[in-house]
Amino acid sequence: MAEPTTTTAAVVTLAAGSLAVPALTLFGVPLGLRPDLLFIGFAGSLAAISLLNSVPSLGDTWSALLRTTLRRMAVSLASALTAGYLTPMVLLLAQLPDYAVAGSAFLVGAGAQRVLLKYMSRVAPPEEVGGPSA
Repeated sequence: MAEPTTTTAAVVTLAAGSLAVPALTLFGVPLGLRPDLLFIGFAGSLAAISLLNSVPSLGDTWSALLRTTLRRMAVSLASALTAGYLTPMVLLLAQLPDYAVAGSAFLVGAGAQRVLLKYMSRVAPPEEVGGPSA
């Protein structure tokens, strides 16, 4: 009896599948995010929070510390997602080589908070608290 063999096409398919970058899915829908960019962007956001004090503390009470912690967690999640989605576009626009992807993801994650706030205030300026003055 002959031994079972694998065809060449199957070997090539298996080799190509193992080299592909895994993509994250949510409820079976592919998000188009690379886990390595998310992790590096998260590290950049932690560096910005700790070194640049991008999310300052609100006070010294338990409720203020809890609120600050939740804000920092939300900012780090948003920065990681921003780095995951925008780093490939930054690499294309700046015409950077592929080996600059890690540094670019770190910088996008670290600068996402400031850059997005400036962009949002330019697109939709904040309204006055008292309403429009007549």
